[in-house]
Amino acid sequence: MNKNATHNHQETIRSARKALLNDETILGLTETFKVLSDPTRLKIVLALSREEMCVLDIARLLGVTESAISHQLRMLKTLRLVKHRKEGKMVFYSLDDEHIEDLIRVATRHISE
Repeated sequence: MNKNATHNHQETIRSARKALLNDETILGLTETFKVLSDPTRLKIVLALSREEMCVLDIARLLGVTESAISHQLRMLKTLRLVKHRKEGKMVFYSLDDEHIEDLIRVATRHISE
């Protein structure tokens, strides 16, 4: 090791510490990525990025039971990835906001490069 070359470990650690988020934000990010790691939930999010849909339409699109789709939508709703609105007896789902689309778009671009 070159005695003249020094590395300031404390400065490196101090700089990296600034990139760390608070524990609540880290937990939220972890849960979001965990939920999106399921192929069915990711397909639901991708479909809803194009079109507001009801449970029946999502189930038919993905070839999954309505019960299974409802379960997945509950999880997505809990993390505020999707929202719903009622029209009579029908419930329609859509993405909660444009940030979810941005997240998917950035991840897709990362995979494609």
